[in-house]
Amino acid sequence: MSVEINVNKAVKKYGNLTIIPGLDEHIKNGEFFTLLGPSGCGKTTLLRMIAGFNSIEGGTIAFNDKVINDIPAHERNIGMVFQSYAIFPHLTVRENVEYGLKLRKLSKEEMKRKVDEILDVVQITEYQDRLPERLSGGQQQRVALARAIVIHPSVLLMDEPLSNLDAKLRVEMRSAIREVQKQVGITTVYVTHDQEEALSISDRIAVMKKGVIQQTAAPHTIYTRPYNVFVSTFIGHSNLFHATVRADGQGKAVVFRDGYSMPMENLSDEAADGMEVIVSVRPEEFSIQAQGLKCKIKNKVFLGKYNTYFLEFPEEMLIPDQPSIEFSQDLGHAEKLLDIDEEVTLRPNAAKVNIFTADGERNLLRGVVLHE
Repeated sequence: MSVEINVNKAVKKYGNLTIIPGLDEHIKNGEFFTLLGPSGCGKTTLLRMIAGFNSIEGGTIAFNDKVINDIPAHERNIGMVFQSYAIFPHLTVRENVEYGLKLRKLSKEEMKRKVDEILDVVQITEYQDRLPERLSGGQQQRVALARAIVIHPSVLLMDEPLSNLDAKLRVEMRSAIREVQKQVGITTVYVTHDQEEALSISDRIAVMKKGVIQQTAAPHTIYTRPYNVFVSTFIGHSNLFHATVRADGQGKAVVFRDGYSMPMENLSDEAADGMEVIVSVRPEEFSIQAQGLKCKIKNKVFLGKYNTYFLEFPEEMLIPDQPSIEFSQDLGHAEKLLDIDEEVTLRPNAAKVNIFTADGERNLLRGVVLHE
């Protein structure tokens, strides 16, 4: 039976080094919940705390209302899928999937029924008599998934399960994992550093940085209304500009350092006249217009449906240390293609951009949530 997971003020330390300083999170029963962040942010550490592989130095983790801090890993009724598959090379597909059921001493009839059912769900019935060495990477990962689910765990934990696969197979497998998870309805916690992967399969995403959750929300919310600059730049690409809030009888606007003024209808009351802010513009939120921000095309890349242009702005307009400033042009609707060294005026879409405090810690638009 699936459960909800409640993490309350959880702390993880290694000696004097604190990895997770006091984390709170609620994972809903049956949802696909993803922990996303750069290497070393604490996402796998948290997953291993839920699994029981890591100790907890403070706070609690509970399945429903039952605190599991002191319950050994093998008694938590979890299924685990690793990056390395971790299937037995000397056992066939069926024997690998049967393994956990044998430990639970099920009857042969019940074991056959459960294995037949899960082999069908993960679509590997035709490979059931093969050894792992005769399977592709994707097929091996399906075996690992079947073995984790067949025991009917309360929680399914997945640690970077697709990182060993090639790009095409990753796309195929993430769809399969999502489909299987919804079919069996099991609470799933999934760890990845791949933003596209997280956006495509998750019900909700928790973005982590240095052991602290920066924002928890649905994929669309995380992408379109990030809580801070870190989330904005980690999920997809964002171009960051210096600007100042102007508030008068006509309403509010943000004024870029080249003088271009962009009226804003959704700034919060905190955004006061004269306040220094950061404007975050995603590459697809620019359009070629007569009025806007003047820039120069430094380079361009053809990506099938899109052209990505790399832009040059006066240095004083930009937040420093950005890898690139980009404009993404949908070729299905483009009226004019641009050339390298061409000067162009781009207008940000005021309804789509995000406005952050000067330190980048908070979004100044109305209705942005830290936890959804």
